[in-house]
Amino acid sequence: MALLSKQIFVNLPVKDLEASKTFFGSIGFEFNLNFTDDKAACMIVGENIFVMLLQEDFFKGFTNKDIANAAATTEVLVGISADSKEEVLALVDRAFAAGAKPSIDPVDHGFMYQAGFQDLDGHMWEVMYMDPSALEQPSE
Repeated sequence: MALLSKQIFVNLPVKDLEASKTFFGSIGFEFNLNFTDDKAACMIVGENIFVMLLQEDFFKGFTNKDIANAAATTEVLVGISADSKEEVLALVDRAFAAGAKPSIDPVDHGFMYQAGFQDLDGHMWEVMYMDPSALEQPSE
């Protein structure tokens, strides 16, 4: 069975869309303006990975459940990869400079390094680098 190229869209409710766009733009993310308006912004994370920042009232139209208060509870951990330990630290430092709050202390597992932050709405972001050699399967 051939695998088709997939895309992932993570939808996150935000209280202030403009503030969220400014925050994520300042830490290095760009937006697809074709899918961005006054209710939603399509943040480009990778070639096939997007985060839809949805104004809370707009987000409510997609669910029958209550929206989690991300400042008080954890509803999801959004993990993104980086190309190096230095890139992890740089992205997290930019997030803090833009107003993010701490989430987890940096953890160095030797083969993997991770650090995190909470965005303006309290959503948890984990940035990690994994040494590519750790993914190699041992030869028989």
